[in-house]
Amino acid sequence: MEQRVSLITLGVADLRRARAFYEDGLGFSRGTDETGIAFYQLPGIVLALFDRAALAADAGLPDTPSGFGGVTLSHNVASPAEVDAVLAHAVAAGATLTRPAATTDWGGYSGYFTDPDGHPWEVAHNPFWVVHEDGRTTLG
Repeated sequence: MEQRVSLITLGVADLRRARAFYEDGLGFSRGTDETGIAFYQLPGIVLALFDRAALAADAGLPDTPSGFGGVTLSHNVASPAEVDAVLAHAVAAGATLTRPAATTDWGGYSGYFTDPDGHPWEVAHNPFWVVHEDGRTTLG
């Protein structure tokens, strides 16, 4: 297997609400919308929103109650000021701030929010990584 992630699919309780949050709130541009799945082309990867119960069934798993599932999504930016701005934008769009931005023990600056379905997002500035103009992030 090659070292690659091509698609991240988030299970959502209400596709219309989730699309409004990501599109109207965060400014994501939808690429396609096929049979109840919304796809967003991101730099080097695709993000999808799909009905949570249908996604669980598709994966052959029970749709268990929400809580921390051991996964976070991250949005890396080029400065601590951008971390604060992105967090404020997300909260204004309807996100819940779960940890305000602060200096980290690894030398960066980050904070967390959850989207309306509880998916956690870290917004971070890592001074040891490069955030390119197109949004790709590469290791030091």
